[in-house]
Amino acid sequence: MARDVAGTAAGEGAQAVGVVAGAGEGAVAVGGAGRAAALSGAPFVGRVRDLVLSLQHPLTYTLGERREKAERNLLASDAELRALGVELHHTERGSDVTFHGPWQAVLYPVLSLRALGLGTWRYVEGLESAMIQVAALHGVSARPGDPGETRVWVGNCKIGAIEVRISSGFTCHGLAFNIDPDLGYFEHIVPCGIAGKGVTSLRREVGGGELPADGVIHDQLVQCLATTLGFTNVEFKDDSERGDLIGVAATQS
Repeated sequence: MARDVAGTAAGEGAQAVGVVAGAGEGAVAVGGAGRAAALSGAPFVGRVRDLVLSLQHPLTYTLGERREKAERNLLASDAELRALGVELHHTERGSDVTFHGPWQAVLYPVLSLRALGLGTWRYVEGLESAMIQVAALHGVSARPGDPGETRVWVGNCKIGAIEVRISSGFTCHGLAFNIDPDLGYFEHIVPCGIAGKGVTSLRREVGGGELPADGVIHDQLVQCLATTLGFTNVEFKDDSERGDLIGVAATQS
Protein backbone atom coordinates (compact mmCIF):
# COMPACT_ATOMS: atom_id res chain seq x y z
CA MET A 1 0.00 0.00 0.00
CA ALA A 2 1.44 3.35 -1.05
CA ARG A 3 1.44 6.26 1.38
CA ASP A 4 0.83 9.84 0.32
CA VAL A 5 3.56 12.43 0.82
CA ALA A 6 1.63 15.68 0.51
CA GLY A 7 3.20 19.02 1.26
CA THR A 8 6.57 17.54 2.20
CA ALA A 9 9.66 17.34 0.06
CA ALA A 10 11.68 14.68 1.77
CA GLY A 11 9.09 12.18 2.97
CA GLU A 12 9.64 9.86 5.92
CA GLY A 13 13.02 8.44 6.77
CA ALA A 14 15.12 10.78 4.66
CA GLN A 15 18.61 11.47 5.93
CA ALA A 16 19.44 15.15 5.60
CA VAL A 17 22.88 15.79 4.17
CA GLY A 18 22.65 19.49 3.48
CA VAL A 19 20.43 22.55 3.52
CA VAL A 20 20.73 25.76 1.60
CA ALA A 21 18.80 28.78 2.83
CA GLY A 22 18.94 32.30 1.54
CA ALA A 23 17.43 35.71 2.23
CA GLY A 24 18.23 39.13 0.93
CA GLU A 25 21.76 39.13 -0.42
CA GLY A 26 22.85 35.82 1.13
CA ALA A 27 21.99 32.18 1.56
CA VAL A 28 23.09 29.39 3.83
CA ALA A 29 23.86 25.73 3.12
CA VAL A 30 24.43 22.91 5.57
CA GLY A 31 27.01 20.80 3.77
CA GLY A 32 27.33 17.07 3.37
CA ALA A 33 29.88 16.70 6.15
CA GLY A 34 27.71 18.50 8.69
CA ARG A 35 28.89 21.95 7.64
CA ALA A 36 27.06 25.10 6.60
CA ALA A 37 27.81 27.43 3.73
CA ALA A 38 26.78 31.04 3.19
CA LEU A 39 25.97 31.85 -0.41
CA SER A 40 25.92 35.48 -1.46
CA GLY A 41 26.03 37.75 -4.45
CA ALA A 42 22.66 36.85 -5.98
CA PRO A 43 21.19 39.72 -8.02
CA PHE A 44 18.06 40.12 -5.88
CA VAL A 45 17.31 41.39 -2.40
CA GLY A 46 14.55 41.62 0.19
CA ARG A 47 12.66 38.40 -0.43
CA VAL A 48 11.51 35.34 1.45
CA ARG A 49 14.28 32.95 2.43
CA ASP A 50 14.91 30.09 0.00
CA LEU A 51 15.78 26.50 0.94
CA VAL A 52 17.52 23.65 -0.83
CA LEU A 53 17.39 20.34 1.04
CA SER A 54 20.28 18.00 0.21
CA LEU A 55 19.73 14.43 1.41
CA GLN A 56 19.61 10.70 0.76
CA HIS A 57 16.48 8.57 1.06
CA PRO A 58 16.08 5.05 2.38
CA LEU A 59 14.97 2.51 -0.27
CA THR A 60 11.92 4.16 -1.83
CA TYR A 61 9.88 4.15 -5.02
CA THR A 62 7.87 7.32 -5.64
CA LEU A 63 4.92 7.73 -7.98
CA GLY A 64 4.20 11.07 -9.63
CA GLU A 65 0.84 12.77 -9.97
CA ARG A 66 0.01 10.80 -13.11
CA ARG A 67 -0.88 7.88 -10.86
CA GLU A 68 -2.37 5.40 -13.33
CA LYS A 69 0.56 5.56 -15.74
CA ALA A 70 3.11 5.54 -12.92
CA GLU A 71 1.53 2.46 -11.35
CA ARG A 72 1.76 0.61 -14.69
CA ASN A 73 5.48 1.35 -14.75
CA LEU A 74 5.98 -0.09 -11.28
CA LEU A 75 6.79 -3.71 -12.11
CA ALA A 76 6.96 -5.09 -8.56
CA SER A 77 3.96 -6.39 -6.63
CA ASP A 78 3.27 -5.43 -3.01
CA ALA A 79 4.77 -8.75 -1.91
CA GLU A 80 7.90 -8.12 -3.97
CA LEU A 81 8.23 -4.63 -2.53
CA ARG A 82 8.10 -6.06 0.98
CA ALA A 83 10.73 -8.65 0.07
CA LEU A 84 12.94 -5.92 -1.39
CA GLY A 85 12.48 -3.75 1.68
CA VAL A 86 11.36 -0.80 -0.46
CA GLU A 87 8.71 1.71 0.58
CA LEU A 88 6.22 3.12 -1.92
CA HIS A 89 5.06 6.74 -1.77
CA HIS A 90 2.65 8.84 -3.84
CA THR A 91 3.86 12.40 -4.41
CA GLU A 92 2.52 15.61 -5.92
CA ARG A 93 5.40 16.12 -8.34
CA GLY A 94 5.32 15.57 -12.07
CA SER A 95 7.05 12.74 -13.93
CA ASP A 96 6.41 9.04 -13.47
CA VAL A 97 7.89 6.36 -11.17
CA THR A 98 11.36 6.83 -9.73
CA PHE A 99 13.71 5.09 -7.31
CA HIS A 100 15.52 6.75 -4.41
CA GLY A 101 17.99 5.12 -2.08
CA PRO A 102 21.35 5.27 -0.33
CA TRP A 103 24.28 6.66 -2.34
CA GLN A 104 21.96 8.76 -4.47
CA ALA A 105 22.18 12.52 -3.92
CA VAL A 106 18.80 14.26 -3.82
CA LEU A 107 18.31 18.03 -3.86
CA TYR A 108 14.94 19.58 -3.07
CA PRO A 109 15.04 23.32 -3.85
CA VAL A 110 12.24 25.40 -2.33
CA LEU A 111 12.69 28.63 -4.24
CA SER A 112 10.70 31.59 -5.51
CA LEU A 113 11.19 31.50 -9.26
CA ARG A 114 9.56 34.91 -9.55
CA ALA A 115 12.10 36.47 -7.22
CA LEU A 116 14.89 34.74 -9.12
CA GLY A 117 13.47 35.95 -12.44
CA LEU A 118 13.38 32.39 -13.79
CA GLY A 119 10.80 30.59 -15.86
CA THR A 120 10.12 26.90 -15.46
CA TRP A 121 12.35 25.69 -18.28
CA ARG A 122 15.26 27.91 -17.28
CA TYR A 123 15.00 26.51 -13.76
CA VAL A 124 14.91 22.92 -15.04
CA GLU A 125 17.93 23.66 -17.23
CA GLY A 126 19.69 24.88 -14.08
CA LEU A 127 19.02 21.56 -12.35
CA GLU A 128 20.34 19.71 -15.39
CA SER A 129 23.40 21.95 -15.56
CA ALA A 130 24.29 21.32 -11.91
CA MET A 131 24.38 17.55 -12.47
CA ILE A 132 26.28 17.85 -15.75
CA GLN A 133 28.88 20.07 -14.08
CA VAL A 134 29.36 17.65 -11.19
CA ALA A 135 29.75 14.71 -13.56
CA ALA A 136 32.39 16.69 -15.46
CA LEU A 137 34.30 17.34 -12.23
CA HIS A 138 34.86 13.58 -12.08
CA GLY A 139 35.74 13.13 -15.74
CA VAL A 140 32.30 11.98 -16.91
CA SER A 141 30.70 13.56 -19.97
CA ALA A 142 26.96 13.90 -19.34
CA ARG A 143 24.32 15.64 -21.42
CA PRO A 144 20.78 16.92 -21.05
CA GLY A 145 17.96 14.82 -22.42
CA ASP A 146 16.44 15.19 -25.85
CA PRO A 147 13.81 17.94 -26.26
CA GLY A 148 11.04 17.34 -23.76
CA GLU A 149 13.18 15.04 -21.57
CA THR A 150 14.12 16.69 -18.28
CA ARG A 151 16.86 14.27 -17.30
CA VAL A 152 20.64 13.90 -17.54
CA TRP A 153 22.27 11.12 -19.53
CA VAL A 154 25.62 9.48 -20.14
CA GLY A 155 25.21 7.97 -23.57
CA ASN A 156 21.86 6.15 -23.48
CA CYS A 157 21.89 5.67 -19.72
CA LYS A 158 20.30 8.04 -17.22
CA ILE A 159 22.52 9.32 -14.41
CA GLY A 160 20.22 12.04 -13.09
CA ALA A 161 16.47 12.51 -12.79
CA ILE A 162 14.45 15.70 -12.41
CA GLU A 163 10.96 15.79 -10.93
CA VAL A 164 9.61 19.18 -9.98
CA ARG A 165 6.41 20.76 -8.80
CA ILE A 166 5.80 24.50 -9.02
CA SER A 167 2.94 26.13 -7.16
CA SER A 168 2.33 29.90 -7.05
CA GLY A 169 5.84 30.42 -8.38
CA PHE A 170 7.51 28.31 -5.68
CA THR A 171 9.36 25.06 -6.39
CA CYS A 172 9.44 21.79 -4.52
CA HIS A 173 10.89 18.35 -5.24
CA GLY A 174 13.94 18.56 -7.49
CA LEU A 175 16.76 16.31 -8.72
CA ALA A 176 18.27 12.91 -7.99
CA PHE A 177 21.88 12.20 -8.99
CA ASN A 178 23.20 8.63 -8.93
CA ILE A 179 26.51 8.52 -7.08
CA ASP A 180 26.69 4.78 -6.38
CA PRO A 181 23.21 3.38 -5.63
CA ASP A 182 22.38 -0.29 -6.16
CA LEU A 183 21.22 -0.10 -9.77
CA GLY A 184 19.39 -3.41 -9.39
CA TYR A 185 16.45 -1.56 -7.84
CA PHE A 186 15.82 0.19 -11.16
CA GLU A 187 15.05 -3.22 -12.71
CA HIS A 188 11.72 -3.29 -10.86
CA ILE A 189 10.41 -0.12 -12.53
CA VAL A 190 10.38 1.59 -15.91
CA PRO A 191 12.46 4.56 -14.72
CA CYS A 192 10.62 7.83 -15.32
CA GLY A 193 8.36 5.89 -17.70
CA ILE A 194 11.06 5.65 -20.41
CA ALA A 195 11.41 2.11 -21.71
CA GLY A 196 14.44 0.73 -23.52
CA LYS A 197 17.11 2.88 -21.90
CA GLY A 198 19.49 2.07 -19.09
CA VAL A 199 20.49 3.66 -15.81
CA THR A 200 24.03 4.41 -14.71
CA SER A 201 25.90 6.01 -11.82
CA LEU A 202 28.94 8.14 -11.27
CA ARG A 203 30.72 5.13 -9.77
CA ARG A 204 30.01 2.97 -12.83
CA GLU A 205 31.20 5.66 -15.23
CA VAL A 206 34.36 6.40 -13.27
CA GLY A 207 35.13 2.68 -13.07
CA GLY A 208 38.25 2.03 -11.03
CA GLY A 209 38.88 5.72 -10.45
CA GLU A 210 38.51 7.26 -7.02
CA LEU A 211 35.46 9.21 -5.87
CA PRO A 212 35.31 11.48 -2.83
CA ALA A 213 32.90 10.87 0.03
CA ASP A 214 29.20 11.30 -0.71
CA GLY A 215 29.08 14.50 1.32
CA VAL A 216 31.65 16.11 -0.96
CA ILE A 217 29.56 15.31 -4.03
CA HIS A 218 26.45 16.68 -2.29
CA ASP A 219 28.35 19.90 -1.63
CA GLN A 220 29.46 20.05 -5.26
CA LEU A 221 25.85 19.76 -6.41
CA VAL A 222 24.79 22.53 -4.04
CA GLN A 223 27.63 24.76 -5.16
CA CYS A 224 27.01 24.18 -8.86
CA LEU A 225 23.29 24.82 -8.47
CA ALA A 226 23.92 27.99 -6.45
CA THR A 227 26.30 29.31 -9.10
CA THR A 228 23.87 28.47 -11.88
CA LEU A 229 21.10 30.37 -10.09
CA GLY A 230 23.25 33.48 -9.72
CA PHE A 231 25.04 33.23 -6.36
CA THR A 232 28.71 34.14 -6.49
CA ASN A 233 30.13 33.18 -3.08
CA VAL A 234 30.01 30.08 -0.87
CA GLU A 235 31.26 30.31 2.72
CA PHE A 236 31.00 27.11 4.78
CA LYS A 237 30.15 27.37 8.47
CA ASP A 238 30.35 24.97 11.42
CA ASP A 239 27.70 22.36 12.14
CA SER A 240 26.88 24.11 15.44
CA GLU A 241 25.23 26.91 13.45
CA ARG A 242 22.84 24.59 11.60
CA GLY A 243 19.90 24.85 14.02
CA ASP A 244 19.97 28.65 14.15
CA LEU A 245 20.12 28.93 10.38
CA ILE A 246 17.18 26.61 9.82
CA GLY A 247 15.25 28.39 12.57
CA VAL A 248 15.73 31.75 10.92
CA ALA A 249 14.57 30.30 7.60
CA ALA A 250 11.41 28.93 9.19
CA THR A 251 10.70 32.26 10.88
CA GLN A 252 11.01 34.26 7.66
CA SER A 253 9.09 31.90 5.38
